[in-house]
Amino acid sequence: METGRVSRPDSVVEQRCGEFLISTERARLDLEVIHGFLTNSYWAKGIPRELVARAMENSLCFGIYDGAGAQVGFARVISDFATYAYIADVFVLESHRGRGLGKGLMECIVQHPTLQGLRRWNLSTLDAHGLYAQFGFTPPKWPERYMEILWPNLYERD
Repeated sequence: METGRVSRPDSVVEQRCGEFLISTERARLDLEVIHGFLTNSYWAKGIPRELVARAMENSLCFGIYDGAGAQVGFARVISDFATYAYIADVFVLESHRGRGLGKGLMECIVQHPTLQGLRRWNLSTLDAHGLYAQFGFTPPKWPERYMEILWPNLYERD
């Protein structure tokens, strides 16, 4: 089935969100900022820098940048670009929250040309259900069908 997509995953997509820029340009991504946040997050505490870099290399990444070009937010999408996408590692630095950047980031993600026509999207969140509900996310229709292998403290060291 032809979907009429005009973009490739490696094509740069950019969108303004007030004075901020949301971009998929890989050269803009600041691994230090991204790793710095993720290694202290509840979902990836202690994750090694090398794993963050590898995850980014194999994902469609979105960065949020202030007027000076400093990275203030991030998300990545893991996808086959045909049927499925998983949104991961979404964050806005605490100093920049409350400005609609999370919503702008999600708008950019769900509108990305390469991610149109997908049958299923997933994500996991502890505390941002209200944000994701604005984009149609709901609890799984059939949670009894979902299975996982999870090692929640894999990156943490004694």
